[in-house]
Amino acid sequence: QVQLVESGGGSVQAGGSLRLACAVYGDIKGRLCMGWFRQYPGNVREGVARIDTGSGRLDYTHSVTGRFTISRDNNNNTLFLQMNSLKPEDTAMYYCAATPNPYGAWCSSERTLYNYWGQGTQVTVSS
Repeated sequence: QVQLVESGGGSVQAGGSLRLACAVYGDIKGRLCMGWFRQYPGNVREGVARIDTGSGRLDYTHSVTGRFTISRDNNNNTLFLQMNSLKPEDTAMYYCAATPNPYGAWCSSERTLYNYWGQGTQVTVSS
């Protein structure tokens, strides 16, 4: 049983910062793709940032490049998303996700490729 638990969401004013955390529990080992996704009401989840735990490669969607940073604490098996210079358009439900990547494939932003998901945490940015 694998469980992902997000925390750190909240409400901030535009220009502010938030740090999301995703604790990973259970039997999930080896090389992984791990990522953060967000979902606007009525829309599908879209990829925000991903990390390949084997190579350390980081990928970001264009709209957050330079503002958001994905990182991982290997000791505690926790994934983070540092979000700076937040904008109202960043308002969404944020989810962390993980999936095995044993062959070192590029970590896609396609949500259907991820096996494990957290329950989500709301981020609200006011203007």
